[in-house]
Amino acid sequence: MNDQTLDPQIHIHELGSRARAASRKLLTASTDQKNMALREAAKALRSRMSELLDANGEDVAGVEGSKPESFVDRLRLTEDRVEGMASALKEIAELPDPVGRELATFDRPNGLKIERVAVPIGVIGMIYESRPNVGADASALCLKSGNAVILRGGSESRHSTRVIVECMQAGLDAAGLPKDAVQTVGTTDRAAVAALLKADEFVDLVIPRGGRGLVELVRDQASVPTLLHLDGNCHSYIHEAADIDKAVQVVRNAKLRRTGICGATESIVIDRAIAETAVPKIADAMSGDCELRGDAEAVKIDDRLKPANDDDWDTEYLDQIASVKIVDGLDEGIAWVDEHSSHHTDAIMTEDDEAARKFLMAIDSAVVMHNASTQFSDGGEFGMGAEIGIATGKMHARGPVGLEQLCSFKYLVHGNGQVRA
Repeated sequence: MNDQTLDPQIHIHELGSRARAASRKLLTASTDQKNMALREAAKALRSRMSELLDANGEDVAGVEGSKPESFVDRLRLTEDRVEGMASALKEIAELPDPVGRELATFDRPNGLKIERVAVPIGVIGMIYESRPNVGADASALCLKSGNAVILRGGSESRHSTRVIVECMQAGLDAAGLPKDAVQTVGTTDRAAVAALLKADEFVDLVIPRGGRGLVELVRDQASVPTLLHLDGNCHSYIHEAADIDKAVQVVRNAKLRRTGICGATESIVIDRAIAETAVPKIADAMSGDCELRGDAEAVKIDDRLKPANDDDWDTEYLDQIASVKIVDGLDEGIAWVDEHSSHHTDAIMTEDDEAARKFLMAIDSAVVMHNASTQFSDGGEFGMGAEIGIATGKMHARGPVGLEQLCSFKYLVHGNGQVRA
């Protein structure tokens, strides 16, 4: 799993060759086989929970004291989190099979009947950082959508990832499917990432899931097509027509339910018309749990806020810190959010449906919410069973990427002897 004697180029070539062969077999895998593999993998996760938690303990011990607690929280597994991983696999097994769906059909005057049907993408390279559950979710979604996957998780989670991949492979084996449909890069050498990004002979799509540095690396170096996931600098905007008490509770959840996930609110934007009331209520709700950094106007209203600097407006803290900005009405609020958002997830709190509609349509983010916590920006919460990431680009897929988004399509043309003039 962590063999530094491996030559990265040769290793990725071998993984890719095996993944390509496995992907061809998955093309004809039945829905029952795929579902059986997922259910058996879920059983393996539960039966090996003690071993997985021990492996995760090694990973956590390797970073405690050198990484922020929010990072450690993303890395840490508990019995509940492992159970959540297993439950997600079973939920994905219960979802409709996306492969073979008829997307469109039309008849031509010459008698040809043409179908457009959903098919797997092929081989997916998944590059992610410290959350080991991402490996399980990505593997399950790729399997159900008929794709082989090569995982390259963060080096900090290597022990956890090893056990998770073994559980997924046990499920594949039990269902008579190729174990090479789920593989993991066996070295922490960063050269392996570069090799994976260039492996267009074998890999059809690379999905990076992590911070701006990872996404920029992929964008700059990949020759394989990419589906970009940029972690979220999410905003919660409290409009002047908001129910302030309800809005404050939503924003507290959006910030503090889990600070280390990409759907956590990082910036709270408040209309000037209600700021004298809303800012102290936000400070009360966050007191002792979250450091607030405000603009000069917000600090003047409540001196529990620390002065913000220019970097705060664009920072993804992934920690118990949030910025507070006061704006002069809806139009300025929209302009501020759109300028500083990473276009992942943004929300408006208001009882004015017209204002909400304008915000929802004007904000150019993958997910835009009205009167709801940004932490609902999640494939599981969207009914997808799980997600492989939140796509923040605009091509192929956007927002939570689930089973349907991991499919391409092809045309099936049926004739009865037609020739073209």
